Amino acid sequence: MGLGLLYIVREIAARVEQELWDDGAVREALTELYLQLERGAVTEEQFGEREAELVAELERIEQHREERGADASR
Repeated sequence: MGLGLLYIVREIAARVEQELWDDGAVREALTELYLQLERGAVTEEQFGEREAELVAELERIEQHREERGADASR
């Protein structure tokens, strides 16, 4: 039973890690933000602030991917 539980915990951890570093949701949020700006649902200032947050998140994800790639090649 212990090995089965360990397997489940590792699978959950791997899926959480994958979702945490998936940029799809951030890209969708960025697309939605652009649409909101076009519709006038957000001001230029609100857009700029949120866009900066989302771009920073994308950069953080990319940096993490690069670091993991470097770790894997060692």
